[in-house]
Amino acid sequence: MKYFDIMNTSSNNEGLEFNEKKYEQFMRYKDLIQEWNEKVNLTAIKEDEEIVKKHFIDSIKVFKFKELKSAKNIIDIGTGGGFPGIPMKIIKPEINIVLLDSLNKRINFLNEVIKELQLKNIKAIHGRAEDFAQEAQYREKFDVAVSRAVANLTVLSEFCIPYVKVGGYFVAMKGPAVEEEIKSSKNAIRMLGGHIEHIEKVQIEDSDFNHNLVIIRKIAQTHKKYPRKAGMVTKNPLV
Repeated sequence: MKYFDIMNTSSNNEGLEFNEKKYEQFMRYKDLIQEWNEKVNLTAIKEDEEIVKKHFIDSIKVFKFKELKSAKNIIDIGTGGGFPGIPMKIIKPEINIVLLDSLNKRINFLNEVIKELQLKNIKAIHGRAEDFAQEAQYREKFDVAVSRAVANLTVLSEFCIPYVKVGGYFVAMKGPAVEEEIKSSKNAIRMLGGHIEHIEKVQIEDSDFNHNLVIIRKIAQTHKKYPRKAGMVTKNPLV
């Protein structure tokens, strides 16, 4: 139980329960990441301790945003290897989570993780964020959209905000230097019906790793023309 104490401390610091069953799920998840990473590009982070701190604890830290604890329906957009969605599900099993990714190989991996860890009320779907956001069963249906995807905040907001119901939140997990991104994305976020509420600074215990949670509240419905068609969002970002 090499990493139990740091994961337990980190969870408790955010007011979350941690136990041996959850720890075992995380360790099995770690093993699956390392096994599948041989054939599918899931992460450049491969060492045990790095996976625990930079993927698992980092994902758990999204709950530093307190309102997230009462959210029932969450979508993780551009989830990749399942971050932050699967750690969120392990640590708080009662939430409903959708994992969205555009690469089918990663969806196959996520389905294997869901099966192996015996997770309930979670599904992985294959497709583009801009396509599913136009479908009635997903558009403005979530309490929270989260994303740790590597994209500019303006682009990420157009992908994510349309999924959030009015009164809900988009939580973007960003690196330590985010001020310029925030400044340049404010108008686009307003156009999409959002408002930057605050920035939550996050420090990972027992490390020098830190980042920010950009908390965006959905204050108005997103116009049906957003998100735009595939390719348009990244080629011509909103200004």
